[in-house]
Amino acid sequence: MAPWHHENMAFRKRHRTRTGWLSRNVVPLRHAMHDACCLTASIVQSLSVPSTYKDQQYQGTSSQLALDLANSTTLYVGNLSFFTTEEQIYELFSKCGEIKRIIMGLDRNQKTPCGFCFVEYYHNADALDCMKYINSSKLDERIVRSDLDHGYREGRQFGRGRSGGQVRDEYRLEFDAGRGGWGHVRAKQEAERERDQKANYEAITTIPEGANLDYKDRKDEPSKRSRDDDEDEEEQQRSKANPRFREGDGEEEDA
Repeated sequence: MAPWHHENMAFRKRHRTRTGWLSRNVVPLRHAMHDACCLTASIVQSLSVPSTYKDQQYQGTSSQLALDLANSTTLYVGNLSFFTTEEQIYELFSKCGEIKRIIMGLDRNQKTPCGFCFVEYYHNADALDCMKYINSSKLDERIVRSDLDHGYREGRQFGRGRSGGQVRDEYRLEFDAGRGGWGHVRAKQEAERERDQKANYEAITTIPEGANLDYKDRKDEPSKRSRDDDEDEEEQQRSKANPRFREGDGEEEDA
């Protein structure tokens, strides 16, 4: 058998051994890594996925809503301070793309900011980037929330609460200085408590009926200090009238 034939057989043997090792080790490892990536993707939700909230005034079906959100360029931004300005919102949200317009949420009755707004971009990708990088960030010392919106329509800029603001501020129990103080219901309770406290615990400025005579009698009675002063004056007069005291005083003066 020719020498080159032995070398070819040895090469084939090594090749089969190497191929078998790769098929036994590398290929399963590659499949395992793929499965791990798929599992991670299923566990960790993408930051650009919209929430499950559905606007009650939306007229379309669930499939239409999903399609509108998939192509949306509008974000709903909540948990804003009543004092946050449009310029502050523009400065933060423009970091993710060019902004088309900002619609500030207003109190339906007072027409003042009530803690939310709509931010419209020109491109859907910019809105998704904002969901990834700006959602849950701080603006004006508050953690703001942003969510994909199906699109702004005239009238949605006003609060839907009974008092004119947002519904969440109607029943808020804690005090929030950035959102008007107490919630609307709690503010009514606090006002009633203050009125009751003022009515029941206010200082008495008039003398109750039936206590006038006692009060006047006590007022006419001399105080302890005035009685002591009167006693001192009487004692001085007695000492002046007593000759012994006068002689003693004279002797002291002569001495």
